[in-house]
Amino acid sequence: MTVARSSLPNGALAVALAVLVAALGACSVGSSDDDAADPSVQSAATTAPTPSETPTTERAELGAGVIDRFYEQQVEWSPCEAGFECATVQVPVDYADAGGTTLGLAVNRRDTGDSPLGALIVNPGGPGASGIDYAPQAAEQFGDSVLQSYDIVGFDPRGVATSDPVDCLDDTGVDELVASDPDPDTAAEVDRLEDLLTDFTAGCVDDAGQLLPHLSTTDVARDLDIIREVVGDDRLHYYGASYGTFIGAVYAELFPEQVGRMVLDGAVDPSLGIDEVNKQQAVGFETALRAYVAACVEKPTCPLGDDLKTGIAGIQGFLDDLDAEPVATGTDRELTESLGYYGLALPLYAPMYWSLLDQAMTQAFVGDGSTLLALADAYLQRTESGYASNNTEVISAVNCLDDPSDATVADIRKSIPVFERASPTFGAIFAWSPLTCAKWPVKPASPVPDIDGRGASPIVVVGTTRDPATPYRWAQAMAEQLASGKLLTREGDGHTGYGMGNTCIDSAVDAYLVEGTVPAAGTRC
Repeated sequence: MTVARSSLPNGALAVALAVLVAALGACSVGSSDDDAADPSVQSAATTAPTPSETPTTERAELGAGVIDRFYEQQVEWSPCEAGFECATVQVPVDYADAGGTTLGLAVNRRDTGDSPLGALIVNPGGPGASGIDYAPQAAEQFGDSVLQSYDIVGFDPRGVATSDPVDCLDDTGVDELVASDPDPDTAAEVDRLEDLLTDFTAGCVDDAGQLLPHLSTTDVARDLDIIREVVGDDRLHYYGASYGTFIGAVYAELFPEQVGRMVLDGAVDPSLGIDEVNKQQAVGFETALRAYVAACVEKPTCPLGDDLKTGIAGIQGFLDDLDAEPVATGTDRELTESLGYYGLALPLYAPMYWSLLDQAMTQAFVGDGSTLLALADAYLQRTESGYASNNTEVISAVNCLDDPSDATVADIRKSIPVFERASPTFGAIFAWSPLTCAKWPVKPASPVPDIDGRGASPIVVVGTTRDPATPYRWAQAMAEQLASGKLLTREGDGHTGYGMGNTCIDSAVDAYLVEGTVPAAGTRC
């Protein structure tokens, strides 16, 4: 089980939970935020500077002449789903050997034929989420002024979905891995987890041995620069959510002169190592859980009791009971502690779906784990016919290159009390997650650089105060680390800020993307 620097993208969340709402038919939902007033903004619009005619230093270092063939390629666009058109963009597998093996990246775009600002390239996060799937959802999320100004472009990063996907295990193997004990207590349970991880990593090497060292976020950022030029833009206009903010930040470090209007929503902290990422993310989910329980216990129908302390203790006890004895689900799959965690975590991404968690816990407390399992499956994108994506596998392939770990079982056991103080409910689960990367079989061919993005035009960083997956302090840190970072704050619950029902945030982001107007310092919505 891996949770480090992982988060469910907004688009995937919306689709997964909309399907569940329709299937369960028992919950009413509303918007996640109350409308807020428009923010104050700087009176003078800040716009991207005149595009540079010369290749960036990063591009030159990759070998002008060799790399230029990728920038100069002409792709063939053809109609595809949702009124978009699709193409394949070729990139080198290994940027240090750009004359060697190539890889085809799936790209799609909503081409209006009249987009004065060019393309807005989007990425929903993960690592492992499909930008091809997300782009049509993003087109519905953005304001009319944005859609009138840009073509919306999505892409599947290397190793993801339709871009040479990493496939380490069959569906049965993935089922075993995600249901395995996330915080083993005994030597036998540790051995079992290590055996599963050994099979997993061996499967990754067998399936994607050549590609595996070249899946870091640095490689993805270099791919993004080629996509930018292929779609005809001198500068990158970009909206990245969740892990997609990390792609954007790395891009700004490698190609600062090419940064146009960039929004990084639900930001990560690029400076953190894997242990601190896990600890702070555990705190984020703990904070979100307590916000959910506090809201639940105010309702007479809440299954968690009538006060916060009782409600939290009930959930903690339930997870402990699952560890000892999984709960039936009415299928041939039981609800284990790991699957129970995923089922709990999913609705915490958006408070409009907390009522689903009310229903799930009401059933689970009387021995019916079916709705929690359905929530876990939605998180993991598992359908009745198997897994709809490879995100459960590729998330480790990316994370373990970006954030290597040498943690031993002894190290992890020693860290558990620290994690549990930070997050009494989820701490032990997050403490164990570095074990996956400690066993990772390859090193990154292109490690992630230190990030300050010096030389880039203003970058808007959006943070939400009670974001479970990307804690608010991460957005604060990214805005501070980026030389041109500008922090925009959403007061509220749920993951990411834009398109979450807060008109103040939405209007500020739209004004920046369309007019180049940077939100005033300290803007909170």
